Amino acid sequence: MNKRFQVVVTDLVTGNPEPECRILGDLADVRVVAATTEDELAGKIEDADAVMIYHTMILTRRTIERLRHCKLIIRCGVGYDNIDHLFARSCGISVANVPDYGTEEVADAALGMALCLMRGIAFLNGRLRDGKGPWTWRQVAPLHRLRERVFGIVGLGRIGSAVAVRAKALGMEVVFCDPYKPDGYDRALGIRRLETLAELLGQAHVVSLHCPLTSETDRLINAAALEKMPQRSYLVNTARGAIVDTAAIPNAIASGGLAGAAIDVLPLEPPLEDDPLVLAWRNPEHPAHNRVILNPHTAFYSEEGLIDMRLKGAEACRRALEGLPLRNVVN
Repeated sequence: MNKRFQVVVTDLVTGNPEPECRILGDLADVRVVAATTEDELAGKIEDADAVMIYHTMILTRRTIERLRHCKLIIRCGVGYDNIDHLFARSCGISVANVPDYGTEEVADAALGMALCLMRGIAFLNGRLRDGKGPWTWRQVAPLHRLRERVFGIVGLGRIGSAVAVRAKALGMEVVFCDPYKPDGYDRALGIRRLETLAELLGQAHVVSLHCPLTSETDRLINAAALEKMPQRSYLVNTARGAIVDTAAIPNAIASGGLAGAAIDVLPLEPPLEDDPLVLAWRNPEHPAHNRVILNPHTAFYSEEGLIDMRLKGAEACRRALEGLPLRNVVN
């Protein structure tokens, strides 16, 4: 009798793994751990032939080295900085991601956040709710027409490209910076390429981040970077929390340089109570109170997208278990 493979889903998913079993049921048993910390995986993951992991926890060397015969760790999402993928490779374990599950959702969220900032929607809603200021557009002046505003994209991958198409449709001038993108994508999308981040920061009225978290992009947007941006510009981050030094945002807003920031991802999720950005956002007396939008890492989410990532993750596991060539290997 053929051996049944074991697939472990570490986090995020709870309850019945019906989507995973739809793909793997004839080949493997699917076990949902629903862990919130890496420690909770001990004794539950060692015999896995494939591991499915989301973004709510990390997978370090101390867990990976206990995997006895794992063929694949699949990050059911885009970013894979929460997996020690280099150590996994040294153990002969492939790490792959699912880069195409939530492209539309994240692009829509990024542009929606940008519009809430650039049109003063979130600011006015907060001020009027709190009974502050007159019932008039003058509270948010000056705002400018979106057409011909410069929309800057850092990282022109799948999501960055989808955001570019959406921003172009609104008449904005789209520029991007991505040193790893081959030539020609600017022509294909009808946007403008800038060679350096400094150039982009100096021109963009709104900067939207769509790059992975690496040693190069860690704290890429810090106090010095924010100072390079035009007066009363905006920052949107739906990529990875640690790409931005979020502690620099309150001062940038208080100084009048940054008109607002929309942050879907933070370096630590959920944040500590004394996080400088959170403190300013919660403080009705701080200028950032109505100029910062915080979301709990939800840009990826839609019911359809959630199913997509589960099915695509399971399909990657099936390929690994059947010995077929793997897709989207990142290590």
